[in-house]
Amino acid sequence: MLYRSKAPLRIGLAGGGTDVSPYCDEFGGAILNATITLYAYANIETITEDKIIIEAKDRDELEEYDWASTLPINGKLDLLKGVYNRIQQDYGISKQGFKLSTFVDAPAGSGLGTSSTLVVAIIGAFVEMLKLPLGDYDIAHYAYEIERQDLQLAGGRQDQYAATFGGVNFMEFYNNDTVIVNPLRIRQEYLNELENNLVLFFTATSRESATIIKEQQLNVTQKNEGSIEAMHQLKEQAKMMKEALLKGKLNSIGEILNYGFEQKRKMAANISNSLIEDIYAKAKKAGATGGKISGAGGGGFMIFYCPQTTRYSVIKALEQFGGLVKQYRFSNEGLTSWTTN
Repeated sequence: MLYRSKAPLRIGLAGGGTDVSPYCDEFGGAILNATITLYAYANIETITEDKIIIEAKDRDELEEYDWASTLPINGKLDLLKGVYNRIQQDYGISKQGFKLSTFVDAPAGSGLGTSSTLVVAIIGAFVEMLKLPLGDYDIAHYAYEIERQDLQLAGGRQDQYAATFGGVNFMEFYNNDTVIVNPLRIRQEYLNELENNLVLFFTATSRESATIIKEQQLNVTQKNEGSIEAMHQLKEQAKMMKEALLKGKLNSIGEILNYGFEQKRKMAANISNSLIEDIYAKAKKAGATGGKISGAGGGGFMIFYCPQTTRYSVIKALEQFGGLVKQYRFSNEGLTSWTTN
């Protein structure tokens, strides 16, 4: 049998970073994000041998083990092994050989939530195979625990919930791991305009988000007033973005993004750099009214709001940087899983 799943990647539109502890535990966080038609895929195929084979097809990495209840966490395909170890611990998987293979439509470190979305997809495949009684909130929180607690990977909470729920969501984050997902009912014509005007640009660089996030966390712990105030303003930015989308004030979205870009720089030292600043300046000169770095910062994808027909001049201006404009659509569907022969 073959058990499949897919989960969508996301664009963070506002509030990024306020979902990271200890900020959200102390002050509460708020983020607005939207899932897109780029995905993480997971497949579990049962095999006759007493083996566990795990493979990341997009990274051309493969590990093979004799069947065991725990796989070693050693820096090789740890996300795949971490999910298996936790599900084996909590639910017990009978001695059945299988091959777990994955693929992600964007590179790791690109700022679209690839790692967390991949974890959600892998959980989805195991839920399908084992018929586990887990709802959307359960799966998202489970993914968060595996990444942040079991594997000790630094990061926030938004990606796991975006990948599981799908759609455009205003998310609230509080202490005790409390997360509230508020789906937004945005008129289709507003979504069409937003989709048309947002240019998604891959800078052709990836970054290690954990380093940036750890500095952000340290700034909160050490009561760095400038960094904390920037996070307060990003939380307000999420509320501003929600109102703009619900009321169709699309002409203000570029300004809201630009405001967030200015605040995001203050959260940690390596969020921006000379390349990002140059790309941002060129995009604005070509007609973008605002933009942002996707994810923790430092590289990966950037998005730009390009009103009227300025997307074409902005795309032309970005060509000099050797990156890639990625085509996408918004996706309303979150984690999906199914079984096939």
